[in-house]
Amino acid sequence: MEQLEGTKRIVIENVKPQINCGRFPAKRVVGEEMVVTADVFADGHDEVKARLLYRHSRRKKWESVPMEFLGNDRWQAAFTPDAMGRYEYTIEGWVDHFYTWQKGLKKKFEANQDVTVELQIGAQQMEAAAEKSKPGQQKRLRKWAEQLRNSQSHAGDVAFATGPEVSELMHACCENENVTTYDKVLPLDVERQKALFSAWYEFFPRSAAQEAGRHGTFKDGIRLLPRIAEMGFDTIYLPPIHPIGRAFRKGKNNAVTSEPGEPGSPWAIGAAEGGHDAILPELGTLDEFREFVHEAREHGIEVALDFAIQCSPDHPYVKEHPQWFKWRPDGTVQYAENPPKKYQDVLPVNFETEDWPNLWRELKRVLLHWIDQGVFIFRVDNPHTKAFSFWEWVIADIHKQYPQVIFLSEAFTRPRVMERLAKIGFTQSYTYFTWRNSAEEIKQYMTELTQSELREYFRPNFWPNTPDILPYALQEGGEPAHITRVVMAATLSSNYGLYGPVYEFGINQPVPGKEEYYDSEKYEVKHWDWGKLTKIREVITLINKIRKVNPALQTTWNIAFGDCDNQAILSYAKWSSDYKNKMFIVVNMDPHHTQSGWVKVPLWKLKMKPDQQYLVHDLLTERKYTWTGEHNYVELRPHEMPVHVFRIEEASPGMGHDNLDDTWLPSEHHSNE
Repeated sequence: MEQLEGTKRIVIENVKPQINCGRFPAKRVVGEEMVVTADVFADGHDEVKARLLYRHSRRKKWESVPMEFLGNDRWQAAFTPDAMGRYEYTIEGWVDHFYTWQKGLKKKFEANQDVTVELQIGAQQMEAAAEKSKPGQQKRLRKWAEQLRNSQSHAGDVAFATGPEVSELMHACCENENVTTYDKVLPLDVERQKALFSAWYEFFPRSAAQEAGRHGTFKDGIRLLPRIAEMGFDTIYLPPIHPIGRAFRKGKNNAVTSEPGEPGSPWAIGAAEGGHDAILPELGTLDEFREFVHEAREHGIEVALDFAIQCSPDHPYVKEHPQWFKWRPDGTVQYAENPPKKYQDVLPVNFETEDWPNLWRELKRVLLHWIDQGVFIFRVDNPHTKAFSFWEWVIADIHKQYPQVIFLSEAFTRPRVMERLAKIGFTQSYTYFTWRNSAEEIKQYMTELTQSELREYFRPNFWPNTPDILPYALQEGGEPAHITRVVMAATLSSNYGLYGPVYEFGINQPVPGKEEYYDSEKYEVKHWDWGKLTKIREVITLINKIRKVNPALQTTWNIAFGDCDNQAILSYAKWSSDYKNKMFIVVNMDPHHTQSGWVKVPLWKLKMKPDQQYLVHDLLTERKYTWTGEHNYVELRPHEMPVHVFRIEEASPGMGHDNLDDTWLPSEHHSNE
């Protein structure tokens, strides 16, 4: 052991965030604060100091932030990343001998003890610091040391030696002595802001035609862009746009055999016309797809493509790379199964093939091909059925050149598997929100997502429905359930999406006994009345506008739930990081009956006084109410408006009912007429 190491007395442990002991990075977006905490302590009673070091991996110089002592040996500091890419951070700690001396000097003086020797000790420390200081600093330190050695006024010299001028210079001169550095440099991945805040709209372009009986095209999709932009969505997700296989093509309602002219499932990828880098001819050409991407961007929308690593039996890969598939004894390829479900039209890729390097390179080539067309967002179909090692490699490799690419993991599977996918690089993740139906279930799930280590690397994306999933809540709850589920998705999570237009139309006829749409669009071309106006569509449009102007709804993390004496009512507060924007959402979880009760607003989390008066402005109905204190009465009628989206506007002194608009109702606590 080097002699210097024996003089280091600092212990640094329990550094957070730290994912799998530093094996995986934490996640933030540009401009999102990164808070780091650690236990930093030493033997004895000497004073300890600590600092956080961080840098972008492309930068040589470390930035330093002093850590704040929280108590019980816990320290905290934060920084805000300003660029995309990989960051590094670590902790340094040291014993601050001069600060220890200052505290001891002050205590002894206040206890009326003789501090002559203490002042001599301080002078020694200043002289030692001067030996390692710059010329200008040396002169000041030696002058101060002489003053302490020849002290004429202990009271004056104690005040001077413990004052800010001396403390600042001695801190600058002595902070690098016997510094202990944490034994790990921890990673942080920083992505663009859309990774944290986005609104997705999924639709099938083949159903975009105006005329009944015609296959939709990208040109038809361009016609829909103003509608989708008006609804407030910033991301359009398209199911696979590639040629569809003919062998074992599924028919209407997932029939094992198809009738002539039936289009098949877009997820049965590949035919004579090409594979994952080709476009279904009925949709248009590659140039027309590029035009669609360009026009979407003109409307403030990005296009996300489905990346589904699976093939129809007609896919060129089957003949060109048979080693990438599992062959059965009868000479056929094993099709996909999830018993009791069978996908005869889909062949899974074998990631245990000995030819895995070529398979990996080909799949990366496909991603790069679509990036070249202007696509920087990919919704990945069933990533949990492909090798973790592949995803970790391909996402990292893509991000080296294109750090702006977003990967959404569509993995409705076991928690540890979903978490691993997030750790190895997926930007966002589908969640169990779709099946969390009671107020208590929502509270527990959101607490898990935002108050555990998941918060550091797992970004949820809430979807109330998908082409594969028509949950029972929507089947049974009709229009009120569609409104509550989309408002909750959009306000609980800062990333959310829905499958339309069936959602805004309130279509909810299921396959009997299943969470699936009857006459599913997955197996047939639909003709929609895209101009149809519904209350659900109106609420979707309004909630997206509300999200864009209220920073409290642009992050998932700042949330606190309110209590209620009625279990059918869910309430939660959200706030911006600077506390200038505060929201309070109240939901009637019962789509059939009026529910009322006293909700407790978590004012302490909003940094508001427990007895203060404030205005709540319902941004869905434009009604305003004056509330006082934590407990206030609400009543929600599901067939009128089953949810409040309140913005809290702290009342000025003397504010009374005259400050409210003419929609205010005279009952003091009543909040929904």
